[in-house]
Amino acid sequence: MTTTEPLPFPGLVGVPTSDEKQTGKDYTSDQEVRWCPGCGDYAVLKAVQSFLPDLGLRRENIVFVSGIGCSSRFPYYLETYGMHSIHGRAPAIATGIATAREDLSVWVVTGDGDALSIGGNHLIHAMRRNVNMTILLFNNRIYGLTKGQYSPTSEPGKVTKSTPAGSVDHPFNPVSLALGAEATFVARTIDSDRRHLTQVLAAAAAHRGTSLVEIYQNCPIFNDGAFDAIKNPDTKADAIIPLTQGEPIRFGQQDEAGNPSKGIVRSATGGVEVVDLNDVDEADLLVHDAHTDDPTTAFALSRLTDAGVLHQSPIGIFRQVARPTYDDQARDQIVTASASQDDHRSALTSLISGSDTWTVV
Repeated sequence: MTTTEPLPFPGLVGVPTSDEKQTGKDYTSDQEVRWCPGCGDYAVLKAVQSFLPDLGLRRENIVFVSGIGCSSRFPYYLETYGMHSIHGRAPAIATGIATAREDLSVWVVTGDGDALSIGGNHLIHAMRRNVNMTILLFNNRIYGLTKGQYSPTSEPGKVTKSTPAGSVDHPFNPVSLALGAEATFVARTIDSDRRHLTQVLAAAAAHRGTSLVEIYQNCPIFNDGAFDAIKNPDTKADAIIPLTQGEPIRFGQQDEAGNPSKGIVRSATGGVEVVDLNDVDEADLLVHDAHTDDPTTAFALSRLTDAGVLHQSPIGIFRQVARPTYDDQARDQIVTASASQDDHRSALTSLISGSDTWTVV
């Protein structure tokens, strides 16, 4: 049985819902999962399979589109519709699906190489257009499927099979890139933090428009330890900067009273900077507001992520604002054009069948 009653996910308005009780098993396909042991993709897959029942949708109204890479095997392992598409072109294909089929919940699964190298142009234009889709960008900072070449997010000096003397490329910051493209929803989470990952997925699904979720994902074979700073119990308090809507941004090792030691304030240059909480007043701390239409502060926060071994990184929702979506507007134009054509046909019919007649000799 289905219904079209509104869900707690406004981004899915128009997608038929189901009142059938679903579990993660309902979204688990019969395909053998083939990733390397210890790969972070397993944790993300399990989180997504467990989360999808919360949407309350029919499985046949959900579609996952992927490109090429380790993460792009994702559609095989979900009991939904899916497409393992072309290298870097998943956002373009998903744009067509979302525009033609309002009744589908459209997801894109891609990696840092697939999305930011050959697929960079497709990614930025999907975000610029604000197509109603959710993009999961798995960032392991390496090319895993092709066995360990450096990627667009690898740190400078990265020694790999393709850069034996060390990479001389400056890496992309995916969140900064998305904010620069004026994506309406931009977030970052971690493969090993199941609770936070699920919360971000729910917020992304609730958003109508393009949602870009960067997921830090460890590759134990070709880039193991890339995220040790934010995963190690001894260092993660100083490395993870949690972003919570409406709250001052604090982080760092806690004192005996359980208070964090660091915070974020506005810098003299107009950006943001890390300070010791003993050196500033509480009122000076930056209060996080992802709903601000101007992406300037969100971009400044994204720049706190270093390009090296990730000694620190903001985690959470950077931006979440409303803007008309490409696919909604395209469908509106079709309705308007169809109505106009009906008017033209009616006028032509009246002319042909009118009282005035002519005899041609």
